[in-house]
Amino acid sequence: MKWQRTNGLLLLLLPAYAFLLLAGGSFILAFIESTGNGEGFTWTYYLSLFDRRELTDGLTYSIWITVSSTAVALIIGWLIVRSFYRLIYGNAKWLVWIPMLFPHFVWGYFVLLLLGQSGLISTALVQSGLLEDRTLFPVLVQDRSGIGIFITYVWKEIPFVILMLLPVYMQLPRQFQEVNTVLGGGRRDWFKTVEWPWVKPVMFETALIITAFIFTAYEVPGLLGVSYPQMTPVIAYEWFYSAAVEERSMAFALLMLTAFILGACALTGFALMNKRRMLLSKSSHRY
Repeated sequence: MKWQRTNGLLLLLLPAYAFLLLAGGSFILAFIESTGNGEGFTWTYYLSLFDRRELTDGLTYSIWITVSSTAVALIIGWLIVRSFYRLIYGNAKWLVWIPMLFPHFVWGYFVLLLLGQSGLISTALVQSGLLEDRTLFPVLVQDRSGIGIFITYVWKEIPFVILMLLPVYMQLPRQFQEVNTVLGGGRRDWFKTVEWPWVKPVMFETALIITAFIFTAYEVPGLLGVSYPQMTPVIAYEWFYSAAVEERSMAFALLMLTAFILGACALTGFALMNKRRMLLSKSSHRY
């Protein structure tokens, strides 16, 4: 019986092990590709990354879009959950699930159809007489500032933030609010001592997930971006399919460097957040 339970557990974990094996093998192969030039081990491709002007400009461009869209989506989603979490959890949860059914590429195409200079909004304004010509409509997609990419990610990630934070607010111990009231605490004390420490770990995890996705995703900037500047995933894609062999290796080096930085930030943040989460869990069990 014990043997059957052990083997049954191993069979259940087999898909996860297979995925880890595949991901780990891909990671190793990518590292080998980024450090080999046919003559042996080298760091040349890593060292030459920031000699490329398009990468330095693209990195600044990527950081701006990633940080701004993540922050705005996180704040708006958090405020929605904080104000209406009982209503959403009870009757309107399906409104949050529907946007999650559409991938980012489809969402980006919606933005293109709506906000393009030949899109639905500009056409409606011209036909209604509020705009003389479509060219007078502001350039909101495929622009150098990345406004279309920003709008797409904010619009798409707000439902994800809501779904991540909704269970957190539903599990917030009501006993804490009673204790806060008995001790004479106000809304500021409640937020500072109970709500924010309770929500902060999940807020960090959500921000990390969104940041990692936006910074490494290709489809939205590939659809709504311009030829210059480009986000780093688009640069890596073009280097990978370049005719020059060294640019292919530089693409792997760029992806490896990105993975290392995001992984280091994730491990550090999770280590700090898990300590706080354990303290909150222990304190909640006391009541």
